[in-house]
Parts: sequence; structure tokens; C-alpha cells
Amino acid sequence: MSVRDLIPWGRNNGNQVPSLLRDDDRDPFLSLHREVNRLFDDVFRGFGSGLPSLRGASGFGAWPSVEISDTDKAIKVTAEVPGLEEKDIEVLLDDGVLTLKGEKRSETEDKEKQFSERYYGRFERRIPLGFEVKEDQVEATFKNGVLTVSLPKTEKAQSQVKRIAIRS
Repeated sequence: MSVRDLIPWGRNNGNQVPSLLRDDDRDPFLSLHREVNRLFDDVFRGFGSGLPSLRGASGFGAWPSVEISDTDKAIKVTAEVPGLEEKDIEVLLDDGVLTLKGEKRSETEDKEKQFSERYYGRFERRIPLGFEVKEDQVEATFKNGVLTVSLPKTEKAQSQVKRIAIRS
């Protein structure tokens, strides 16, 4: 057997190019099945990526992206919220949980927009702190689309931290 015998075209019918349609393209049920799978893939693709997509609305995922640093004296939370202003963001602290809420609105009402990767809508991000903080000394600053919240720890929380020496 030669390699030419394994090629589905060009064996008995000359050098005819294969059809661009697959067999399942001719079957409407298989075609519908493939399209529905593609739609679900498109919707759920955003849940694990860095793109906000549907995740930001109603707390499905992790938008806005945050960076948390924890020192002996304070916790610092930095959140990227590009395209927003101070008035669009609300910062709440309740029972050891920091909540970042906001809404990004479309700048234009373009009815003829056919494609957009930009995210618009409400978001809410809840961050459990794990330490008692001095609620009256919490500060939030906003600059260039970056929100920074500084949460000083109470003396009790600072004294609970124990350093453990690592031996080799």
C-alpha cells in the first residue's frame, strides 16, 4: 500500500479537490449542536480569563483586579478600575469585609455598534480581611484609575502575628 492510497482524493477520481463542506455540515442537527456549543464556549470563556466580560456583574468573578499586601501594621488593597471616576466607586467596610462597588457606564448610545470588548455595568468585589482594623483610620485614595485602600490593623491584631523562624 502506498501513501497515495491513504489520501481520500486524487486516487480514483483524478486530482479533484475535496469538498469544503464536512459531512456534519450537511446535517442540520449536527450543525445546530456545533453552533450552540460555540455560543456556550463564548459566554463561559470569560469566567477564567483576565477579561471582565460577564464576571464583574453581580459578583461572578474577580473584577476589578486587586492586589493585597499585608504588613505587621496594615493591610493595603489596590484595585484597578480603568475608565471610572471617584464618584463611580463606593468603598464599604462591614464586619471585617471590605466591599468595592461601582458601575461603569457607556459614554455613548451608539445603536449601530456591532462589536465591543469593553465592559459596562455594575460590579461588586468583597474581600475578607482576616484581621481587626482601625475603622476610623481607614483611608481610600483614587488616582489614574487605581483605587488604594489602607486599613491599619488594631494593636490586638498586630500582637497576634507570630513570626516563626525557619531552620535549615
